[in-house]
Amino acid sequence: MTDFTSRRLMMVDTQVRPSDVTKFPIIDAMLSVAREDFVPDAARDVAYAGAPVELAPGRVLLEPRNFAKMLEALNVQAGDLVLHVGAGLGYGTAVLAQLAEAVVGLEEDEGLAAEASAALSDANCDNAMVVTGPVCKGYSKNAPYEAILVEGGVEEMPTALLDQLKDGGRIAAIFMDGALGEMRIGTKTSARVSWRMEFNASAPILPGFATEKSFVF
Repeated sequence: MTDFTSRRLMMVDTQVRPSDVTKFPIIDAMLSVAREDFVPDAARDVAYAGAPVELAPGRVLLEPRNFAKMLEALNVQAGDLVLHVGAGLGYGTAVLAQLAEAVVGLEEDEGLAAEASAALSDANCDNAMVVTGPVCKGYSKNAPYEAILVEGGVEEMPTALLDQLKDGGRIAAIFMDGALGEMRIGTKTSARVSWRMEFNASAPILPGFATEKSFVF
């Protein structure tokens, strides 16, 4: 029988802590949430590897290092309402639920969303819920949010999503330029979002986040 508890500890000790992730709540959350319960059954044995896990065509669970570094930079507070865009099977939603007051996981793949809801229920994540809808449109019903985490690649950030961020709020996303990308944090001040680069990272571009291609004649 696989000892996932030991693998979880090894993930934190070899991938998370050495990556300058120092906030104790993040360390504790990643030690607490059973990552293997939020991946496809066939991927349980690689749940703690230092690589993305495929959830569906074009969709991945980010590698532990990059996800943890996103959390460190996003600086989620205990009283925050958080929107998790591209919730997949709910792992990031579950980790965020350990850090925030409440989390809305947004997923447009209805199959993934249904499995995520079941996994979160099994994990007793009472302060998190999963909703379905286009990820590029956010979820305005519970807006504004103190923090938004986009788990996937972005070429262009939709205005609709930025509009759902509270003044003073933060948003984390991986901006892609071809095969290369960088994780940036945006901070909203007086309806304007200013971005800063945090570290290099890459991820498949989420639906609705690609730049529209224009034809040149």
